[in-house]
Amino acid sequence: MLSRYFSPAVMICISLCLPMLATHAIAEDRPEAAVEVEVPKIDLKTLTVIGYHEIVAHANAIIPDYAVSSQQFELHLDWLQQNGYHFITVDQLIKASEGRYQLPSKPVLLTVDDGYQSFYQYAYPILKARKIPVVLSVVGSWLEPKANSMVQFGDDQLARNKLLSWTELKTMQDSGLVEIGSHSYNLHRGVIGNPQGNSEPAAITREYDAKTKTYESDKAYAARIYKDLKKNNSVLKAHGLRSPRVMVWPYGRYNMQTINIAKKLGMPIAISLDDGPDHIKKSLGQMNRILIEGNMTTDNLAQEIQNRQMNLGDNNRPQKIMHVDLDYIYDPDLQQQEKNLGLLLDRIRAMKVNTIYLQAFSDPDANGSADMVYFPNRYLPMRADLFNRVAWQIQSQTQVGRVYAWMPLLAWELPKNNPISQDLVVTQQSKTGEHLNMGYLRLSPFSAPARQVIKGIYQDLAKSTPFNGILFHDDATLSDYEDASPEAMRVYAQHGLPTDLAEIRKDDAKLQKWTALKTDTIDDFAMELAAEVRLYQPFLMTARNMYAQVALSAYSENWYSQSLEQSLKKYDFTAIMAMPYMEQAPDAKQFYQNLVKRVKQQPQGMKKAVFELQAVNWRTGEKIPTTEMTDTIKSLYQQGVLHVGYYPDDPIQGHPDPEEMRKVFDSKSYRLIP
Repeated sequence: MLSRYFSPAVMICISLCLPMLATHAIAEDRPEAAVEVEVPKIDLKTLTVIGYHEIVAHANAIIPDYAVSSQQFELHLDWLQQNGYHFITVDQLIKASEGRYQLPSKPVLLTVDDGYQSFYQYAYPILKARKIPVVLSVVGSWLEPKANSMVQFGDDQLARNKLLSWTELKTMQDSGLVEIGSHSYNLHRGVIGNPQGNSEPAAITREYDAKTKTYESDKAYAARIYKDLKKNNSVLKAHGLRSPRVMVWPYGRYNMQTINIAKKLGMPIAISLDDGPDHIKKSLGQMNRILIEGNMTTDNLAQEIQNRQMNLGDNNRPQKIMHVDLDYIYDPDLQQQEKNLGLLLDRIRAMKVNTIYLQAFSDPDANGSADMVYFPNRYLPMRADLFNRVAWQIQSQTQVGRVYAWMPLLAWELPKNNPISQDLVVTQQSKTGEHLNMGYLRLSPFSAPARQVIKGIYQDLAKSTPFNGILFHDDATLSDYEDASPEAMRVYAQHGLPTDLAEIRKDDAKLQKWTALKTDTIDDFAMELAAEVRLYQPFLMTARNMYAQVALSAYSENWYSQSLEQSLKKYDFTAIMAMPYMEQAPDAKQFYQNLVKRVKQQPQGMKKAVFELQAVNWRTGEKIPTTEMTDTIKSLYQQGVLHVGYYPDDPIQGHPDPEEMRKVFDSKSYRLIP
């Protein structure tokens, strides 16, 4: 029998390096429980975009990790041609997107970045002999210096003669095989992105001014990007080259604002390094690409192409998740704060997790509602400018491929001088103490002004730093005694429901209609917030916390306004709070087995459900022994569970033990799961 327990808020649910790319699958021999999956079909019309950097005849490469020999390059081309792939031009791609041209089967757009002189010496003769078209993207600021000078190349200096000359570029363009694309004028570098001095990709980062302690405004940022891309176009035209039609984003980093700027400047095609297939019916402004690494064999390339055609990427790997509370890292002593961050990074590397849920808000009074945040914003006090720093360090200094910003949906405790602070969820009780509400102070999702403020908070977060996903907090819920605010009552009346909640609860049909309305309101609002964030983080994934009781019993949907079935459909991942101590489950083993059984009954359930364990028994304040946690994870893996996480990680006291957690996480293959 389910106990109807609503957890108090304090118990909570629940370099410029790229994020870890979805490289070829890792083959492992470990036995695992079989998981039945439907293998996606391959669409032969799917476009494949392949990106090279250096093609050289010797080992003396500028960036060895992304350099291939001319022999290796030819092997790749041989394999593609022998397996029925057809190389296309930019003209053909644009015409096809407009419905004026039919692309051949297995189309491939070949791209090469940066404009190294070795391309003309080694790659161009090969492409010319085979009549293979290519997009060659160049950085204007690297090409402008005189022949015998040095070029500022990131943090280093590079001899100008290591890059293509204007004559070589013009010769190749005139051949009709080489389309000169833009790689920006001077965005292929880092800019200071936070008070701690992190260097982050110039194309997507609001520059931080240490003198004024301010960030670049939206207007100044847009003007900087526009000026840069326009200048690159002008420089190329001034040297006899055509204005580029293709924008290749440095480091693969972009947002919808930069895409629109590129389009305005005559570049409808924009290429990144995101996972996923390319379909010409979609916008050409968000083309995904396979990045060729120096050791990539033809087998590796074949696997990468197949992964893209099947829409398999890093999100298809089993997720090993550490849920991080920034309140553990924060310290008014900046030196101690940096030590805390160092401890966290060491634990992440040691544990080999591949996904981080990272707190972006702060709850210093422990009432479950956010009254401060860790990023600059327009609405709430900033406890410290810390989210950017920690998120970027995790992305650039560890193996983690996905960082999710953990954010409340509704539990925002706005300053009292903000009139919207009063637009709260109201609990309707006929008797004092009749019912325990959800424990959070929350803004009502039925209040349009409240929704607008929350959207603003999410917009400010999205601008602050690159991240990969949003985890919606366990405050995304309304009990069957909520919401009785005036705004909510008006919506209920519009849908033909009584404004007396007790009357609704007495009639099962009305109760189900009311629950569905509230559930849709919460989930639709979450999707609206995700859409706002995607303007700045186009690759954004969504996850939400869900109470275990909802997953265990369909009727409990009425108690929470959450639906397992709906959540699995709308969100990319659903993090179920698999926490028997919090739920007072009499038999923990049976509790987990019941959860797994229910998830398996749902379409895509095992693929999209995260089982999030508790590392602390909040009722007693005692830490859950690491051995108990690892035994649970082993059991879940044996039952076919793919994604497992835990909360909270305590880097200060070193709990749970990273070596033991590493062993159990490593027992699950990292290979892609269709």
